Amino acid sequence: MADLLGLTVSVRDGVGKGAARAARRANMVPGVVYGNGEDPVSIQVEFHVLLKMLKAGKFMSTLINLTMDGKDQRVICRGVQRDVVKDMPIHIDFLRLSRKSRINLNIPVEFVNESDCPGLTKGGVLTVVRNEVEMKVTAGDIPETLTVDLSGLEVGDVVHMSDIPLPEGARAMITDRDFVIANIAAPSSLKSAGDDEDGGETEGETAEGEAATEE
Repeated sequence: MADLLGLTVSVRDGVGKGAARAARRANMVPGVVYGNGEDPVSIQVEFHVLLKMLKAGKFMSTLINLTMDGKDQRVICRGVQRDVVKDMPIHIDFLRLSRKSRINLNIPVEFVNESDCPGLTKGGVLTVVRNEVEMKVTAGDIPETLTVDLSGLEVGDVVHMSDIPLPEGARAMITDRDFVIANIAAPSSLKSAGDDEDGGETEGETAEGEAATEE
């Protein structure tokens, strides 16, 4: 499950551009919390705290324990507006969730055990077709990553979505095919030999071509 971050925010007085500018002058980032059948609440969060979390990565796919007026609620970030020049956060939206809420998230793909992959140790190349996958997940069980175990894979092997273990209730948003995540392409020396002998189509290149078709 994705890590549960803790974030404390305060209720923001006033609404509109004037109140938002006042929050930014106080080194705060204005925002709103909405959803789960409750009224929207205007909030503000300390700039340096939010910036640190954003720089840590995976913020948009992380369940957050938001503390406001001494009460905790589970939320997920639904949008960060940034300054077009400085690329700094200037507004943030949070969506309230229950543990059973179903939401769509882009979950990053992580590749492990490269040293135990015969195809790579022989000079093959890991060709990543998708570095993240849009998933339908349960708020109480959001995977931090989709883990691809490369152990035992040979040159020409292809990793499909069905090869990745998922937590209960999680599924890919693409349901009409078992799409490609990555493949182990042939090393350059093998491709060159194939070009000389039969016009250049090797097993690794075929897999890579099939992967490209998925996109």
